Amino acid sequence: MTYCKRILAWLVFLAGLLGLLLIASRIFIPKNNDSLSGMEQARANGILAEAPESIDILVLGDSEAYTSFSPLLLWKDTGYTSYTCGTNSQRLPYTKTMLERALEKQRPKLVILETLAIYRPIKLDSMASDEAAKYLPVFRYHNRWKDLQWHDFTTAPITATEQAPYKGHTHNETVDPCLNVDYMAPTQEPAATVPLVNQYYVKAIQELCEEYGAQFLLLSTPSPVNWNHARHEGIADFAQEEGYEYLDLNLEDVGIDWTQDTFDKGDHLNHYGAVKVTKFLSNYLRGKDGLVDHRSDPAYRDWNDKLKAYENLISH
Repeated sequence: MTYCKRILAWLVFLAGLLGLLLIASRIFIPKNNDSLSGMEQARANGILAEAPESIDILVLGDSEAYTSFSPLLLWKDTGYTSYTCGTNSQRLPYTKTMLERALEKQRPKLVILETLAIYRPIKLDSMASDEAAKYLPVFRYHNRWKDLQWHDFTTAPITATEQAPYKGHTHNETVDPCLNVDYMAPTQEPAATVPLVNQYYVKAIQELCEEYGAQFLLLSTPSPVNWNHARHEGIADFAQEEGYEYLDLNLEDVGIDWTQDTFDKGDHLNHYGAVKVTKFLSNYLRGKDGLVDHRSDPAYRDWNDKLKAYENLISH
């Protein structure tokens, strides 16, 4: 009898704790998708404010994703809508979270995963905290305690109204040359193996894409600092084994000039490099199943307005 009482007491305690965590999550979760409301990675989470089922192509990954690819230039070339949900040093558990968030409102025809994130180490605590935060957001937003306002206690989450002006892309015209132009030369180094836990997350991301009817593409963007022949071989082997489409722009004739097209000595592309990558992808993706040119569709007039503002930025 005493044993049963102890179990019952523990169950009551756990139920009470869960109730408190649910209430705290309701309070701490940002009530909008902008940084002032406490939303993390507000630029990437601008996807939440896009019109439902309006995004054709979703790009995931780390900073290589949001510096190398310009959705508005892709729109100009093809009429395809896209959004870059790249974040700094993105790890695959958060990549999966970003995809799940986007799929709440969007039905992309194609999901592109930039491959540098596939080699980024995943720690057990980050896996656990990211999964827990999906159900109990207080684990992600607990640091907001000092910024809480009255509406956090009264407003239902989440109203997403903050759109990123360049659809997740960051614009940078700084030039800081890279001298390592032979970084993809074959060596005796074996293929860089993709860790098993990373493989698990890539497979989970691909399966989620398949569930929602999206094609899946692995993409390596040009970067002498982050990419080499061994990493290419590792991703190529993994992609072949799993049957994934893989495009490595480090081995394609994109036209990158490493004296002009990087802002940090070959770590990331600048605007001039992003123009070349986006132009290459425009040609590569043109005619891909499910992608439609929306440029003459009045429902997408806002994209033309955003493009005009972007071109004004570039011209100054």
